[in-house]
Amino acid sequence: MPSPGAATALALQFQLEQTQWWPSAVLEQHQMRQLQLLLQHAHDTLPFWRTRLATAGFQPGMMPTREWLSAVPLLTRSEIQVQGEGLLCRNVPPQHGEIGKGTTSGSTGRPINFYTTDLTQYFWRGYTLREHVWQQRDLSGKLAAIRTALETSTAPSWGSATDVALETGPCVMLNIRTDLDAQIEWLRSANPDYLITYASNLRALALRALARGVPLPRLRQVRSFGEALPADLRELCRRAWNVPVVDIYSAQEVGYIALQCPLHEHYHVQAEGLICEILDVDNKPCAPGQIGRVVVTPLHNFAMPLVRYEIGDYAEAGGPCECGRQLPVIRRILGRVRNILTLPDGRRHWASFPSEKWVHVAPVRQLQLVQKSRDAILLRIVASRALTLEERQKLGETLRQALGHPFRIDIEEVAEIPRAANYKFEEFISEIVD
Repeated sequence: MPSPGAATALALQFQLEQTQWWPSAVLEQHQMRQLQLLLQHAHDTLPFWRTRLATAGFQPGMMPTREWLSAVPLLTRSEIQVQGEGLLCRNVPPQHGEIGKGTTSGSTGRPINFYTTDLTQYFWRGYTLREHVWQQRDLSGKLAAIRTALETSTAPSWGSATDVALETGPCVMLNIRTDLDAQIEWLRSANPDYLITYASNLRALALRALARGVPLPRLRQVRSFGEALPADLRELCRRAWNVPVVDIYSAQEVGYIALQCPLHEHYHVQAEGLICEILDVDNKPCAPGQIGRVVVTPLHNFAMPLVRYEIGDYAEAGGPCECGRQLPVIRRILGRVRNILTLPDGRRHWASFPSEKWVHVAPVRQLQLVQKSRDAILLRIVASRALTLEERQKLGETLRQALGHPFRIDIEEVAEIPRAANYKFEEFISEIVD
């Protein structure tokens, strides 16, 4: 017989197995019922939300709709920073458990403090287990994790999301700040069945494995998280290890946003836990194929209600999925606002320069583009040797063609491209301030 904790975790999985197939209208009806509880709590306990919701005509006891929700002003990261503990409700329902505090990594340049409860962590673990189930992983295998806030160690299991109800194989862990060649040797020695790490680190590992001819014979799948997944990384991992990439879209302050579909490379919003909007420049919902800003409303965090929180990401809306799940679809997650290229005439679009366009031009192992002005870009490169004048010219021209404009490109050859404090890496950064 399962323990009480295991029974609760398995009961959630049973519910999630049902709700993913619900018609979208039924799913939305249940979202609105949960949103009503969240709004009533926020209204009753936090002056900020009492005032904010009043501007949208909120009345205690009313049942919200998606149309009504669109009238609530967007919540920005800067507002969260200014409000601070003014957004913290210490009087959460007893069944939500204890309140915990966290700080975002600050990849947008604006770190914020956030608060969660035992209940929000329960759902985090539940979606982690759902992702294992969706991807049909063999839990008896060995998991390798290369990420921040870890020391080199071995654990007997994959973690709390699985431990509560299931037995797994071991998990080996390594800090992502470890030298890349040392990471490769560690992986060769560990010979895992599954690997999870940041997308940028995964790219570096795959390129180094191809260059050195390092196979991982037991590897079945790699998982990426924490960064936008480049379009060419899936094919790169197939060439390096003949394995697929499964991506996870989450944020520390809101939890899981979307998980990759078991049958396709797009994502399903975890709609049982949050409402996700993708909005155009007029704050209208994007149609499938349109790119817009990601706005989320977590439904179970009563310690820090975040209603229509503009998280800072851009994504492409998707249409219905052939898999039959009725959970909303995100086709692509493109990245942060500062990852948008600005042309001299003011037009903006996503910078696209996949490695297949430049990898054969020069012996470049890694690059980063930083837009300094509307007509100038700094190109930082890590190369296996100094580039010739012809290679520098050809590399610059190749990138100009990919970016769609004859930018002035200044090339800086470096031994290492510095990462952010959270050790995340961005291939393109715009320093233009509107």
